[in-house]
Amino acid sequence: MQNAGLYLHIPFCEKKCGYCDFYSVTTLDFQDEFVKSLLREIEMVAPLYRHLNFDTIFLGGGTPSLLSGQQLAQIWNSLHKAFNISQTGEFTIEANPGILDRKKLQEIREIGFNRLSMGVQSFNPEDLEFLERIHTVEDIYQNFEAARITGFDNINMDLMTAFPGLTPKKFLHTLNEAVSLEPEHISCYTLILEPGTPFFRRMNQGNLIPLENEQEAEFYQMTFDCLNERGFSAYEISNFSRNEQWQCRHNLKYWDHLPYLGLGPSAHSFVSPKRWWNKKSIAAYVKKVSAGSIPVEREESLSPESMEFEYIFLHLRLRDGLRFADFQERFNHDFLQKYDEALQKLADNEMIIQDAQRMKLSAKGWLFADEVSSYF
Repeated sequence: MQNAGLYLHIPFCEKKCGYCDFYSVTTLDFQDEFVKSLLREIEMVAPLYRHLNFDTIFLGGGTPSLLSGQQLAQIWNSLHKAFNISQTGEFTIEANPGILDRKKLQEIREIGFNRLSMGVQSFNPEDLEFLERIHTVEDIYQNFEAARITGFDNINMDLMTAFPGLTPKKFLHTLNEAVSLEPEHISCYTLILEPGTPFFRRMNQGNLIPLENEQEAEFYQMTFDCLNERGFSAYEISNFSRNEQWQCRHNLKYWDHLPYLGLGPSAHSFVSPKRWWNKKSIAAYVKKVSAGSIPVEREESLSPESMEFEYIFLHLRLRDGLRFADFQERFNHDFLQKYDEALQKLADNEMIIQDAQRMKLSAKGWLFADEVSSYF
């Protein structure tokens, strides 16, 4: 059976951050009804994917840790009953500092989750306030220590970079403090002002000025240099791990264009060549499931050209780049022959490194990855 990933979208937040465009609600009264519908979706969908072996599970959101231990256990047991789940899988749950305690972390670990992803974002109080986070810096230290005590030996920290008001000095402090706690993995994301978010509206009103591309590149270079010096390797543009063992196996499925199944409101799925996504709102999701229907909003079949572009675009994000033999096996034609002109231009601009086996981004290319992708 082919390995695949399971993603479950848990759409609840105690507070919605102004930059976030992921679907979530702050009304927690719907949790019981949501979990009931999610369990029903699992039952309906699982028979269609008996041919897949799920070796990663990722509960994202929202804030999945807002669910009770009992609710999380119900979801966990339902997944393992319905799907082929690997006994040696990577099982991640996202959690935000400030709403965790040792008891909750103990429940999560005993259920079976073996990887914790913490939405830290910053170690500077004023930056946390700007980003509208509800936790304090002290919460980060306390929750991280509690996670270690309760048995989590695979912890990721999400950090935010390149946002208005951030200075190199403050960001370096955040990087140093994160590294000092010795997580296995750090994800460092540039703030993107997404349409429909409060931050985007503030930008249109002239109250929030995004950073220039050159400034973003400087923050990225600082991230790369600092983490590399402290023992973290960048295996993807935004992701750093202490060694290959701690790379996020679930997210690698996205970048390697491998199958993944999404459950819950707004969750996306991909099994080549089809992509589909669920109803976005909890109300629409629950209504569809209650009627006995799989809650798909829309699906599309990707053309061979789209599949090929996505494969190139996603592999360019990886430190290992794109292997020509893998490309030919997937698409049945020679990459070097088809894209010879584009490769020459990129090489002339020092954007790529190329040998007989693969093509990958240079240090300069990593700073302008989206621009490189446009050549294909």
